[in-house]
Amino acid sequence: MEETPAKYLAMLQKHDTPTVCNAIELFDVRPRSWGFMGGEIKALFPQMPPIVGYATTATFRSALPQESGDGYSNIVEQVRRFESELPRPRVVVFQDVDESPCGATFGEVMCTIYQRYGCVGLITSGGARDLDQVEGKGFACFASSVIPSHAYCRILDVHVPVTVGGCLVRPGDIIHADRNGATTIPADLVPEIALACEKFVDAEREILGLLEGDASPSIEELAGAQQRMRQRQAAIVDEVRRELEAER
Repeated sequence: MEETPAKYLAMLQKHDTPTVCNAIELFDVRPRSWGFMGGEIKALFPQMPPIVGYATTATFRSALPQESGDGYSNIVEQVRRFESELPRPRVVVFQDVDESPCGATFGEVMCTIYQRYGCVGLITSGGARDLDQVEGKGFACFASSVIPSHAYCRILDVHVPVTVGGCLVRPGDIIHADRNGATTIPADLVPEIALACEKFVDAEREILGLLEGDASPSIEELAGAQQRMRQRQAAIVDEVRRELEAER
């Protein structure tokens, strides 16, 4: 797959996920109710900074015994696939296909493997465990629950489309996640979104800067600041495209 220049991923990592979502909306490339994970997917270590990476996807189940094989026998194949098919950094994204999570999708050993092979975090619709150990590694994780046992754990299919928190994620999609949640970024707009984030934050300063003093501004001043903010936001798409064209 075509690799996004690292400088744009680094730019995205400087911003929180809500700002990234705001920037995506400016380009009107998908409905505003699409592309992000629902509130059931929670940051387990909310103090960690945002992560950005290419999605390496898999399905998982743990409620019923398997006929043969080790529970995590597919992890080597999973690592082989993302090492050969995806650039770094990567974010592991699991869909738990049980009716409801039974066992933990991941623990210390899995996260250590993923981290060693270029992954910066893991997102699952299932459960988590070994939180102290994983947190100590600085490996960002997101899950729907915390469960002490891995039950009859097994990785099913790797590098397939998955749905996590109501959000469709395909192998190679760009993921941005932090304590606010997770979103996908349209792959062909990563440079635009990266540049737009900073401009969006600057535009919001029209209102936030006005409100920083001790006294409340007049309603007229507030209305003026809001109008300037909206005007600046409306200009962001054209500004970004001109900048990128000039770089080419």
